[in-house]
Amino acid sequence: MKSNKIQFLSKYRKNISLVDAKTLQENDIPVEWLEILNKGEPERREKTIEYWRSISSNELRNTISYLSDNLLDVELICYNDVYSVLYTVKVGEGEVDYFEGRIPTQNILNKELQKFWSETPQSIKDFYEKLHNGFYYFPIRAMGLVPLENVTFFGDDEWGIIEDLEAPLGIELDSTFGFFSTGMGGYVALDYSNDDKEKATIWFTDDHPKYNMNFWDVVDEWIVMGFE
Repeated sequence: MKSNKIQFLSKYRKNISLVDAKTLQENDIPVEWLEILNKGEPERREKTIEYWRSISSNELRNTISYLSDNLLDVELICYNDVYSVLYTVKVGEGEVDYFEGRIPTQNILNKELQKFWSETPQSIKDFYEKLHNGFYYFPIRAMGLVPLENVTFFGDDEWGIIEDLEAPLGIELDSTFGFFSTGMGGYVALDYSNDDKEKATIWFTDDHPKYNMNFWDVVDEWIVMGFE
């Protein structure tokens, strides 16, 4: 069973391994995750859900509800010296998919985001700094919140859709970052020039953007869509 899982995971991450948390020290991963991953099954699942609730109960209530009903296992994995929690989740009509939540101690802000991070809403900082440095569908590293080092800085890209917009652009590209990526040209982005930092833009590479959306409402809905 374990060998089949590693064989599947290895198609997407070279040199990946399942890690026994009992072999780690408190300075290897946060003590909260170390304690959870050292539990037996099913307590490990239960403690994982409790930890999500302690940090993002209001923001990700639908995601947490789905995981409560469909989470099959949580395990520690490592590749390229990066530790992550691997979520085995029942999806759709009883199939199984894998989702990855990176251990938050390994956050690396890209140089552009570094300038704005202190202005980030606390709920987002709490997720990234306490729970996971990104949570996404394992095979494509998308359909979820991406790691901080992979957050899309809009000022670095040329967005052809801008030429097709009927109304003036409603964001400043040089202060906008996409935290959620669908992997297919869709983003949930924050413009730090917006006075209300909780308001997000749903950005598409092939469709008109939607402004002033609640960041967490959209993220929560889209994560669950990825499960289903």
